[in-house]
Amino acid sequence: MKDFKLFVELIRIKKPIGIMLLFWPCLWGLTLGNDFTINNLEYGIYLVYFLLGSFLMRSAGCVVNDILDRKYDKLVKRTKARPIASGKISVRLGLVYATILCLLAFLILIQFNYVVILLGVASMPFAFSYPLMKRFTYWPQLFLGFTFNYGLIMGWFSINLEFSYIPIFFYIGAIFWTLAYDTIYGFQDIKDDEIIGVKSTSIKFKKNPNSLIFLCYSIFILMQIITGVMMGFSHYYFVGIVIISAHLLIYQCLNLNISNPNFCLKKFKSNNFLGFIIFLNIFINKIYLS
Repeated sequence: MKDFKLFVELIRIKKPIGIMLLFWPCLWGLTLGNDFTINNLEYGIYLVYFLLGSFLMRSAGCVVNDILDRKYDKLVKRTKARPIASGKISVRLGLVYATILCLLAFLILIQFNYVVILLGVASMPFAFSYPLMKRFTYWPQLFLGFTFNYGLIMGWFSINLEFSYIPIFFYIGAIFWTLAYDTIYGFQDIKDDEIIGVKSTSIKFKKNPNSLIFLCYSIFILMQIITGVMMGFSHYYFVGIVIISAHLLIYQCLNLNISNPNFCLKKFKSNNFLGFIIFLNIFINKIYLS
């Protein structure tokens, strides 16, 4: 029972925000690519697959992250009690857990078509090398954006093998979304990170974070507008964009207090609800067009 509790703590199942932030782009791409006049059952099945895949890959990512960062985690107040950093779970056992989780994720992946399988396999090295980026660059959050939103492309091609620039534009926007919200998240540990010498956009832009976050969210909004135009969505979609813009540019950006870790965590977590609103905006307009 103790080992199971440690495993649950290791994969952070009690903090599902990471799972959902990985899942929302998958669902956006899946919904954008689906034809709701003929593919409702397949859509529902793939939705479940992507949710399970997000859970397994995020869990595996947490284990690999904790293995690679164990020496740093010991020096940070928020992370020093993590199972691997504290020595409660060995590196060897952590590698066993990560391998099992990846194998289960691969079983989910092979339920899709060959394009999605190739995309999924190609994304693996990037997904697991992310923790190393903060050792070499101040832009690890940008690298996270590339990897965390990859599911948007996979979601589109899982149900629509026709090439289109639509998911690519949305994917580019989502990269900047992740860059912004993970910069906000990074302000929780900025003091410890500066002491131990790791890098982040939170540190690089600590004197003027609002400019970066506002720019990133503006690009994300612009890409959603371009997507709506290319999809031929109704004016209701663009009303939804106004609501999304208000959340991003007013609630998150203009009201940002980077000196308060709890405040930053709250703003970061609000992106889960935002992900749902974006999905709803796409879904309603796809149904309207059907």
